[in-house]
Amino acid sequence: MAGQVNRVAFELFGLQIYWYAIIIVSGIALALWLASREAVRVGLKEDDMTNFTLWGLPIAIIGARLYYILFDLGPYLADPIQIFNIRSGGLAIYGGLIAAIIVLIIYTRHHFIDPWLFLDVVAPSVIIAQAIGRWGNFMNHEAHGGATTHQFLESLHLPQFIINNMYIDGAYRQPTFLYESLWSLLGFIVIIVLRKKMSLKRGEIFLTYVTWYSFGRFFIEGMRTDSLYLFGGIRVSQMLSLILFVGAIILLVYRRKRLVNIKPYERDKGTNQALI
Repeated sequence: MAGQVNRVAFELFGLQIYWYAIIIVSGIALALWLASREAVRVGLKEDDMTNFTLWGLPIAIIGARLYYILFDLGPYLADPIQIFNIRSGGLAIYGGLIAAIIVLIIYTRHHFIDPWLFLDVVAPSVIIAQAIGRWGNFMNHEAHGGATTHQFLESLHLPQFIINNMYIDGAYRQPTFLYESLWSLLGFIVIIVLRKKMSLKRGEIFLTYVTWYSFGRFFIEGMRTDSLYLFGGIRVSQMLSLILFVGAIILLVYRRKRLVNIKPYERDKGTNQALI
């Protein structure tokens, strides 16, 4: 369709470079920069974020790919070489987050850093990177919803290039990528405001991120047509979102009421010592 965005940004020595890759890398770079600045403010080392990223990012990509493949095995059993074809998408955010958190726990224990403090530092950076990364899905014509009308998309006051690019497989589609991007952007703003205005305990920024993101993802996932499914037609990401949302709320309440000795999240007064 005329006016659609080309998913190929440019060619380099005969290799096509996709917008998807450029956008994802840009989001990661911004996240690392923001997390590094915040790390210094709470008493961690700037190098902690860089070193963690060097370990965590490759493993997170592997985790994101494995998560996606495990819940959509058919095509990869038929053509196993496609397991390594990540240039066209096929990365699940939840899989990447789970893998990254495992690496984070190992990294913080090895370096005697409070893991809750580390999670608080990276959480705002992760959600803004997710907001940016969804535009990679937009370029790839994925992470969209069901069929809709041109008139509906115009009623959302969307730029024409978004409307044009949502014409997929013979129909206009719900821009669920945009809904999630905006939800994540709003979540980033909320978290930053809470961090500045409220007296938070360690771990509460991260748990706020989990609560916010999983709540929005639950509903947005229900609109998508490319979801991964469990048996019985249950959407994997919806089930995981529900578990994470409830779990984060319970943990927030429990830590506030029962663990009275939790250290506060203090900027410019941080410590590099782990909690015993």
